[in-house]
Amino acid sequence: MITGIDHIAIAVENFEQAIKLYEKVLGRKPEQITTFQPQMVKVAIFKLGETKIELISPLSQDSAVSRFLTKKGEGLHHIALKTDNIEDDLTCLKNEGIRLVDEKPQLGVEGVKVAFLHPKNLKNVLIELCQK
Repeated sequence: MITGIDHIAIAVENFEQAIKLYEKVLGRKPEQITTFQPQMVKVAIFKLGETKIELISPLSQDSAVSRFLTKKGEGLHHIALKTDNIEDDLTCLKNEGIRLVDEKPQLGVEGVKVAFLHPKNLKNVLIELCQK
């Protein structure tokens, strides 16, 4: 069952410049800055209460985020929703006709289970499910 918003991910071209901008806006430094090789991205995580803002930037032109930036430019990349049972949610959503990007969960940036839902079914918004 979906229990809340985990994070909002923003795709950026200039990672360091975006971090400085969000430090000014949010009045804090990122909790974590890391690279995530499976997705070929750099990630800066700003914690805001129970929710996070993630700045993501490609490490390679072959990454999905690089293709996103080329096609759509900087901005909202995805919204991540917390779930308490990602496998059950994926099964239920598939049965409801929601197209999945990931049939099975993968490991995400913070070591949590994640799976993406296809934006074509969701009014062009990429949704990620996350389970700790």
